[in-house]
Amino acid sequence: MAKILWALAALLGALVAALGLLWALQGANLVHIEPVACVADCEPLSGFSATWLVTGIVTLAVGLAIAWQSIRRLRRRVLSPKSQS
Repeated sequence: MAKILWALAALLGALVAALGLLWALQGANLVHIEPVACVADCEPLSGFSATWLVTGIVTLAVGLAIAWQSIRRLRRRVLSPKSQS
């Protein structure tokens, strides 16, 4: 059961990292995407945005940290002959 949870945590970390990368690229004005699921008065991001660049970099770092730690723990459980869960 623990192996499944660590695998899901690794997947979640990868998704968070991908979202952070997208935000960073949009903030750097390298990717242009129209708003998809807008709730309020959403406007497309136009031009450089330091806020979205920094938010994206921080989110990318957090996602990579979650994925990396999860994969390390998962590998430790898979390679350990004592693990029965």
